[in-house]
Amino acid sequence: MDDWLPRGLAILFVLVLLAPVFGWAAGQVGYAEPLENAAEATGATDDAESVGVAPLSDYGVPGLESTAGTFLSAVVGTALTLLVAGALGRLLGADDPR
Repeated sequence: MDDWLPRGLAILFVLVLLAPVFGWAAGQVGYAEPLENAAEATGATDDAESVGVAPLSDYGVPGLESTAGTFLSAVVGTALTLLVAGALGRLLGADDPR
């Protein structure tokens, strides 16, 4: 029953390795985030004020080339998501007798 964990982690590993490819492909076709498109269409970006600095803005790492930055961003994002999900799972499953 616990054989899903290694398979799930292997799939995540492959997706993290492919993240730079997806980033490159998005740039080649001119993809833009739908929320950014909506903000531009409504004029919300004209007088927008920044509320803070994102540490991994635009799915990259400042100072690194595009491929390395995208890869590092994918690794950090995936690790943080797994840590938070694991911590929540432990908290919610604390009373589970298994």
